[in-house]
Amino acid sequence: MGVGNVARFGFRAWRPVAGGRIRVFTIVLEWVSLSWLQALVLAVVQGLTEFLPISSSGHLSIVSKLFFGDDAGASFTAVTQIGTELAVVIYFAKDIVRLVAVWFRGLVSAEVRRTQDYRLAWYVIVGSLPIGVLGLLFQDVIRSTFRSLWITGATLIVFGVLMGLAERFGQQRRAQDQLRLSDGVAMGFAQSLALIPGVSRSGGTITAGLALGLDRPTAVRFSFLLAIPAVFAAGLSEISHVFEPSPYGLQPSVAQMVVATVVAGVIGYAVIAWLLRFVERHSVYVFVWYRIVLGLVLFGLLGFGVMQP
Repeated sequence: MGVGNVARFGFRAWRPVAGGRIRVFTIVLEWVSLSWLQALVLAVVQGLTEFLPISSSGHLSIVSKLFFGDDAGASFTAVTQIGTELAVVIYFAKDIVRLVAVWFRGLVSAEVRRTQDYRLAWYVIVGSLPIGVLGLLFQDVIRSTFRSLWITGATLIVFGVLMGLAERFGQQRRAQDQLRLSDGVAMGFAQSLALIPGVSRSGGTITAGLALGLDRPTAVRFSFLLAIPAVFAAGLSEISHVFEPSPYGLQPSVAQMVVATVVAGVIGYAVIAWLLRFVERHSVYVFVWYRIVLGLVLFGLLGFGVMQP
């Protein structure tokens, strides 16, 4: 598939040199605009991979570089995640309304503060803090250095192995009513690792949950709830950046971003329903092996020069 239109933006700058002279030079920034076909393909990839523990940001980076010759960009990834997180809000609407209502009532009622729902609401809030703080501190590195495909390949494999170990050795005995604050903190820090493409936000949190002894359905459901504040905050903060001319990533239009976000959300809703049914009856080993194979294939493509990192 070909890339979109190439746009250029230039400006003149100057600096003094020896002898009192002034040297004038021109700086030209060049970026590639996204085509509609590319926007739709990337939206489908986002919707299919956001909730599976295989890294949506890693897949967007791989697909965009392999077929379109450039990275989709961290901002495109963050904004389209708003669509998939809206799917979470719709799917878990009753749970979310209940938790929000209980949290507000608990601020003034000691009896409500003793309920599991009140504590669960706080676990989601506390667990959302690490990725928010680290995302702000390292946002420039996230948009550039972390998006190297060598890093993506390594994290796909390493965290795939860790997920397999958690599935194999985790006790998986605790249900949602046995969640603790320490679970929220640990899974929150695991979620923050997803700032690196290839780790997977859901993969990190599910792995941490299994390692802590949560059963698979509980780990997956809490992973979904934990993502809502962080992903919405990241997406909203990146809206202003996604349309700025940048040397990092393909540049979408406003209309493309809106359509891509909606498409990703619709597909994401279907994936949520499927994944929750899947983990009730199956292990996560299929995702473990997928991650390892994809990481090795990616290393091969990079090593033979088929793709550029």
